[in-house]
Amino acid sequence: MAKPTLISIVEDDEPFRESMRKLIMVLGYPVEAFSSAADFLASPLLSATACLVTDLQMPGMTGLELHRHLVDVGYRIPTILITAYPDEITRNRALKNGVVCYVSKPVDDEHLERCLRSALESGKPHEECS
Repeated sequence: MAKPTLISIVEDDEPFRESMRKLIMVLGYPVEAFSSAADFLASPLLSATACLVTDLQMPGMTGLELHRHLVDVGYRIPTILITAYPDEITRNRALKNGVVCYVSKPVDDEHLERCLRSALESGKPHEECS
């Protein structure tokens, strides 16, 4: 079975979600975008997802809660958390829980590309990605 290559974005803010989708496409990755964790979890694309890029603060289920849920049900999808409100406590907790990168908005394109590469190559946190 081929290794999945799809990047899935979960972001409740439509303009930011669309800009992230376009950026990841320009970087050369297949991408799908979802407006909520529930939509992503209900998607048939869940098992094809090689990397998850998700907002930290969303209604219903946060990005960190989504990551934990996926791990709990057996999906080991490398996850990149994006936040407009970065703080060290949340960052440390996210990385301790296996999140590959913790990225602040506005997103630096090159930083995101490094995070995607790290997520797809090893699925493990990389110093320059956190």
